[in-house]
Amino acid sequence: MSEDRDHTIATASVTSEETPYGVRINTGGHALRGDEPVDHGGADSGPAPFGLLLSGLGACTAITLRMYAEHQSWPLAGVNVELTYVVKDRNTRWIDRLITLHGVDENQRAKLAEIAEKTPVTRVVRAGTEIRTTTGTA
Repeated sequence: MSEDRDHTIATASVTSEETPYGVRINTGGHALRGDEPVDHGGADSGPAPFGLLLSGLGACTAITLRMYAEHQSWPLAGVNVELTYVVKDRNTRWIDRLITLHGVDENQRAKLAEIAEKTPVTRVVRAGTEIRTTTGTA
């Protein structure tokens, strides 16, 4: 694990279960589940890993836009974020993100669209982040 503890933003612990691909996830004291769909050999007992990735991106988008609107005292009444991970071929893939903003005017909507491109998780996904992997024994 990283020695840069002073700058840790989040942690997660994932433990495999008895079912072939089911996992228990703990992050920030919250218990979640993950799995693969039945047609991929799982039991569909929780979201698949790409669903969890999209969920994090969508949550960050909605939360950041709400924070920005509150800071500007804008009348943002709600945010909906629909995400789809699309794979065209081995080298072509992307995330479609549709953001529906409720209660703001066109100028505010344009600024919030600009802010959506700068959310922390958007930047990490877009730029990629180094992953430092080690293994251990039980």
